[in-house]
Amino acid sequence: MSAHIPDTCVAQSSCGTNIPLWIRGGHPTVTDGVVTRDVCGHYRNYCCYYGSFPIKVKACPGNYYVYELVIPTKCNLAYCAAVTNIISTDTTVTPETTSAGINITLLEGCTNLTSVECLQYLLEQIENSTAQVLPLTTVTSLLNMVLNAAENILKTSSSSVNPDELAFYGNRVLKANEKLISTLVKPTDTNDSVSFTLAAVEVEVFMVGPKVILDKIPRLDTTNSSVDIDLIGIAKNNNETRSTAAVAFMSYNTMENLLKPDFFNTSNYTIKTMMSTVISATLPKTTNTKLTKPVNFTLKHIKEFDPNGSLSCVYWNISEWIVDGCSVLETNSSYTVCSCVHLSTFALIMQTSRPSESDSLLDLLNLVCVIVGLVFFSLALLTFALCQWSPGVNNVARINLCLSLLLAHLLFLLTQQFLSLIRPHQVLCAVISGVLHFLFLSGFVWMFIEAVLLFICVKNLSQISSKKREVLSSGFLCVIGYTVPLVVVAVSAVVDPKGYGSEECWIKMDKGFIWSFMGPVCVILALNMILFICIIINLISTLKNLNPEVSQMKRTKIMTFKTLAQFVVLGCSWILGFFINGRKELEILFLILNSQQGTFMFLVYCVLNDEVRQQYRKFFRCLCCGLKSNTIKKH
Repeated sequence: MSAHIPDTCVAQSSCGTNIPLWIRGGHPTVTDGVVTRDVCGHYRNYCCYYGSFPIKVKACPGNYYVYELVIPTKCNLAYCAAVTNIISTDTTVTPETTSAGINITLLEGCTNLTSVECLQYLLEQIENSTAQVLPLTTVTSLLNMVLNAAENILKTSSSSVNPDELAFYGNRVLKANEKLISTLVKPTDTNDSVSFTLAAVEVEVFMVGPKVILDKIPRLDTTNSSVDIDLIGIAKNNNETRSTAAVAFMSYNTMENLLKPDFFNTSNYTIKTMMSTVISATLPKTTNTKLTKPVNFTLKHIKEFDPNGSLSCVYWNISEWIVDGCSVLETNSSYTVCSCVHLSTFALIMQTSRPSESDSLLDLLNLVCVIVGLVFFSLALLTFALCQWSPGVNNVARINLCLSLLLAHLLFLLTQQFLSLIRPHQVLCAVISGVLHFLFLSGFVWMFIEAVLLFICVKNLSQISSKKREVLSSGFLCVIGYTVPLVVVAVSAVVDPKGYGSEECWIKMDKGFIWSFMGPVCVILALNMILFICIIINLISTLKNLNPEVSQMKRTKIMTFKTLAQFVVLGCSWILGFFINGRKELEILFLILNSQQGTFMFLVYCVLNDEVRQQYRKFFRCLCCGLKSNTIKKH
């Protein structure tokens, strides 16, 4: 006696576990009989962050409760029990008296119920109400207040309400509504019914008593749904108590805004559409709630039916839509019949494949350009590694730039080619997006380092790759080139670990997380553009004083090509990405320039370098001589 599972939020890390369980909806009275209560787990400052399977509770004379417990869904969930002040004396429990009304007051300034605080205060008063019977006018008025408040809050703050909050308030609204509807149930000897329609909900309540003469309960109908339930069989199970059995059926018109179809967690990467209104079916004030047979719901399609889509009959379980115990019996283009072995809040969700938003010709061009760029990145790396360079030439920035972008483009290309296999594995997808974030940022940092080195040495250049004195050690450059992007990625992952792993296994665009990449890129591009302009100004001045015997036309051609090459090498062509706005020609130009960064590096730093060209000639001369000697030997 006097021991019970708490029915209010329990402190985290109490009751011998880090996620303690409590029941939502309060304890029943003796007259309520057996009731079903949702189970919540307190975690991350949300009282109902985790949900477990619902349990059954019964209040017994003598001030004690009987619970039918279910094994929790996770190993670190555990039921709490308040066992202080245990007494063993027998007591007589008098049923609570019914109330003909309920006194609801609103917070100051809550006339329009447009804030979360106003909705919370209203729901708390309904939850704490002890009224057992209320007039129909009172119930409809309170239902309107609750549903309108929830809708107003969604309209005014939809961008700031996160999914956990939506689920939390969705649960509270459902429980408040079910409690209000239960007050319409009155004792009857035969049968009785109550029905009404509001802007946001339609309600049907049917009650049967111990002297009911019906053989079958009429189908409970609303505009977009109906339910067939064996309430007569349930009433017979309650013959011992000679009490009333009742079913309450509610069809919500706007509840999908709170209990969104995206709460249906599936491994398939699909678009989820709510195909029906959200409905609820309960057995209020019914002692024995055990179903004698499955309940069938007929749900009218409120969205266009896709023959290629996959339909699922789902029910709401604290924080998500699940299919346990529900199945599709029949379906066509207009409606679907669902069968469930329990009562709860239900809906019909359709999953469809995401439409391809890509252009096949653009995809092919991208594939070809990226492969060509990867080939020239590889050739440039081989050249930097194998050729002999003058002592004053520092290729550290160029080598690491090529390496970073080679790995980034290669990983991105492979990811897009095998995206359908990678998508289902969310952890792998998030890891890939984090690695891509690091590699691309590293490439931009090395572009900046190369721009700084070029700017320092440009006054001494006779050509783009001529000698320049080393101003920074290779080790120091490597620390900068890889530490800066690593710090950015690490901080981003700590701030929002869910920011990685978008549809394309890249950074997610919501909540501004994309600026963890765009922010550093914009800063580097702005600095590189300034340095590029300074380099070009000094380069023009230098070239005017070199090789006076070279014709003006030839000098202009070389200058034009080198200018374009340095523009791409330093990453300034990425600025074009801010001006695409759906323009195909700019998108193609952007794709070509940035995929060919390796090509331009190979041409500028290798092909147009006299020293390297001489080593190329020597290599090909040796190769040709070797082939000729092999041919002579064979003959």
